[in-house]
Amino acid sequence: MKASSFFTFTFVFVSALTAAFPLTEQDEAHFKSWMAQYNKMYDLEEYYLRLQIFTENKRRIDKHNEGNHSFTMGLNQFSDMTFGEFRKSFLLTEPQNCSATKGNYLSSNGPYPDSIDWRKKGNYVTHVKNQGPCGSCWTFSTTGCLESVTAIATGKLPLLSEQQLVDCAQNFNNHGCNGGLPSQAFEYIKYSKGLMTEQDYPYTAEEGDCQYKPELAAVSVKEVVNITAYDEMGMVDAVATHNPVSFAFEVTSDFMSYRDGVYSSTTCHSTTDKVNHAVLAVGYGQENGKPYWIVKNSWGTGWGIQGYFLIERGKNMCGLAACSSFPVV
Repeated sequence: MKASSFFTFTFVFVSALTAAFPLTEQDEAHFKSWMAQYNKMYDLEEYYLRLQIFTENKRRIDKHNEGNHSFTMGLNQFSDMTFGEFRKSFLLTEPQNCSATKGNYLSSNGPYPDSIDWRKKGNYVTHVKNQGPCGSCWTFSTTGCLESVTAIATGKLPLLSEQQLVDCAQNFNNHGCNGGLPSQAFEYIKYSKGLMTEQDYPYTAEEGDCQYKPELAAVSVKEVVNITAYDEMGMVDAVATHNPVSFAFEVTSDFMSYRDGVYSSTTCHSTTDKVNHAVLAVGYGQENGKPYWIVKNSWGTGWGIQGYFLIERGKNMCGLAACSSFPVV
C-alpha cells in the first residue's frame, strides 16, 4: 500500500472508530503511560491509529475482568495491535493439519500424581524465550521440549537453536516464519542427525539460508513419539511419567491479552485443522476444582504469568489434544 493510501485509510479507519468509541483525556493518558512502559514511538498518523486500537483493547479487557471468568486479561506488549495484525505476525499463518491421528505412544494407564511441575523437579526447563514478529512458535515448542527431554536424560540442560529449524526444516512440511509443527521438526532433527545450540546458531526472527553444521550438533533425536489425536489422558500420562510435551492449539483474540488464571474459551475450535500456535506443557494441576495445564509460551516474560499460562485440562480446550508429541534422545 502506498504511503498516501495508507494515511487515507488510517484517517478513515480512525474517524469511524472514534465516532463509535469517543476518546477521553483519560484514554490518552493510559495510552501514553503504556507507551512509556513499552518504549513505543509513532509518527502522528500512526499515533492516533494505535491510540484508538489500544483504547478498544483496554475497554475489552476491562469489560472481561468485570465479568465472572476463570482467567483475567491485561495490557501487554501487544495492546496496540488488532488481532488480525497479531495473528499475521505471531501465529501460524499456514494451515497446520496434524496428521498423527493414531499415535505411537503407549500409555502406562496411571496412577498419576494430582499435580506435577517439571520446573520444580530439577533443572529441566529453560527460561522463557521470545519469538518476536515471526510465526516460529513451533520451533520454540520443539527446542523447549527437546531441551527438557535432554536434561532429564543426561542431567545437562542445553539451550538449542530455533533458527536452525526456521532456516533448514522446510522439507518436513515446515514453513519458517509462516509456521510448522513440533512433530515435524522432531522428524527433521532425527533425519538431519542433530540440532545446534542457540549460541552456535543464534535466533534472528526472520528466515535465512540454512547454516547447519552437523559437526556442531549438540543433541540428536532417536525417535519421535506422537500421542494419538484427542487423547488428552495420553498427554497427562506422558507429562506425569516422562517429560514435558509439545502441543498445538487455536489462539483466538482474547488469548492475546491473557494475564493469569485458567484460560478457557467458548469461541475457539477443537479440531486439528484450526491450530495456529505451538507451546510446551511443563505440568498440570487444579485450581478451584478446575483442572489445568501449565504451559510455557514464547512471547517473552512480560506476557501472561512471567511467560507462562494455564489452560483448562480435560476438555480438549481449543484443540490442545489434537497433535501432541515429544522426542526420545
